[in-house]
Amino acid sequence: MIARLFDIVSAKAREEPNAVMLAAKEQGQWRTYSAGDVWETARKLAGGLESLGISNSELTPEKQEKIAVISPNRPEWIITDVAVQLTGGALTPVYPTLAPAELAYILKEAEVRILFLSNKDIYERFKDALSEVPTLKHIYSFDRVEGLPNWQDLVSKNLQPDEAVISRIKPETLATIIYTSGTTGSPKGVMLSQSNIVSNVLDCMPEFWFASKGERALSFLPLNHIFEKMVTYVYLNQGVSIYYAESMETIGENLKEVKPVVFTTVPRLLEKVYEKILAKGMDLKGIKRALFFWALGLGFKYDNIKQGSAWYRLQLKLANKLIFSKWREALGGNVRAIVTGAAACQDRLIRIFSSAGITIMEGYGLTETSPVISVNKYRSEDRRIGSIGPVIQNVEVKLAEDGEIMARGKNIMMGYYKKPELTAEVIDKDGWFKTGDIGTWVEGRFLKITDRKKEIFKTAGGKYVAPQVIENKMKESVFIEQMIVVGNGRKFVSALIVPALPHVRKYLEEKGMKTPTTNEELVRIPEVVDLVQKQVEKYNQLFGHVEQVKKFALLPHEWTIDTGELTPSIKIKRKVIEQKFAGEIDKMYS
Repeated sequence: MIARLFDIVSAKAREEPNAVMLAAKEQGQWRTYSAGDVWETARKLAGGLESLGISNSELTPEKQEKIAVISPNRPEWIITDVAVQLTGGALTPVYPTLAPAELAYILKEAEVRILFLSNKDIYERFKDALSEVPTLKHIYSFDRVEGLPNWQDLVSKNLQPDEAVISRIKPETLATIIYTSGTTGSPKGVMLSQSNIVSNVLDCMPEFWFASKGERALSFLPLNHIFEKMVTYVYLNQGVSIYYAESMETIGENLKEVKPVVFTTVPRLLEKVYEKILAKGMDLKGIKRALFFWALGLGFKYDNIKQGSAWYRLQLKLANKLIFSKWREALGGNVRAIVTGAAACQDRLIRIFSSAGITIMEGYGLTETSPVISVNKYRSEDRRIGSIGPVIQNVEVKLAEDGEIMARGKNIMMGYYKKPELTAEVIDKDGWFKTGDIGTWVEGRFLKITDRKKEIFKTAGGKYVAPQVIENKMKESVFIEQMIVVGNGRKFVSALIVPALPHVRKYLEEKGMKTPTTNEELVRIPEVVDLVQKQVEKYNQLFGHVEQVKKFALLPHEWTIDTGELTPSIKIKRKVIEQKFAGEIDKMYS
């Protein structure tokens, strides 16, 4: 009976101790960790942690020990997660990309006493911030770092965890506090119980029937994100081996080595994969180039429900043999499905990958919902392009009068840590969680998001505008990389646009133009402004007069986590962007 997350690992270690559970590259070679290794190492680490005098006499959120981890994905991350659970503690994972001040805020609020970090680089980045945390007493590293004790020092004590404590860990016990950076304000600690996450794992299991025991998944989305962590326990429960990508830069190479059947991603990374494929297609000449764009044209028309004429299906079969088979090879040759979430995925990406025989399972959820609320399933009849799929089993969804999506179920968080007033704002007396997203039903059973409640704005003329719909449509252009629509309280709608600069350069060079060396110069030349203007005009026709983008400003550099415009889960921080580029916005209205 699986009541707690660590029960999954315990069961696998008992049933198939030698099966590969986790794997990572170490000194250029893949090192595998069996289910038995993972479980035994986690137990020894738990025993070592308890020898530090862990607070576990009362298993309540206020009294439980909060143990932090700052690390990219690696087997030690999951082993630490299991170990912390066995001690009755609550893991508090922190993104390695956070600003040091934000890290210090989180560790202070959670009163973290014990911290695990990955390597020397992370230690150097946060060393000063860590010295500001009065409660912090122990720091352990996964790699050998001079001046720090290693996590193996705890494991090598060969101690076993206290079984009396383990027996007191109930489904309702706090398992983790995940701080959401959010797109505004200070981070909030989302308290998720064992039951919150376990219920989501079990309720998502039926959607992963296509992945069999012994097959492989590649993991690269941060484990700090509840999406990747929950899916990890789905993989473990299914007997799927998890291989960790070395870094974001090596994903392509790791896909070819690992040959996974499934991986999770965010739309931004899926766009990057598509852009690389497109760039290779642009380099082709003659008949090869013509065939590539012919296949692409077929892909854009693909619909898994309306399958098209016999002639279209015949052409698609041919395109799959000649062109799309190479796409599948580039992803390792075995990928059946890619699960995507965290932001809206463009319809054209779903169409093109699905037409190539790679099912895109777009889902929806929040950290507060552990996270999955709905997902487009592997079976074609349970997928609709443009929707976020049917609601998963045992989760209820209703739409409020204003269209806000409300969810209820065992997956709804315990609340925000030390912020009961914020918890009361989002969970009503009947247990309904207010997602902040506006939605609608398609065909009565597929959920569709139309916008973020807080992001809908009103123009000076009193007309409401939903920016996400406009942005998602315009970003279908290969020449538009990122954009935000603005116009709150203004007389018309405008936009800040980051052009897809590599494509823009290639387009100009193919026209025989010499392009400027810097991005700053490139976005100012009339030909680039004219090119983007044509894209805006093309998509403007799809919107009402009030929603149309009347003016835009081109920006020379992509928005990133490091420069502060994106959250660690790659969501756009609108307020930050609007403040940072206030001058450019004002100029459009002056």
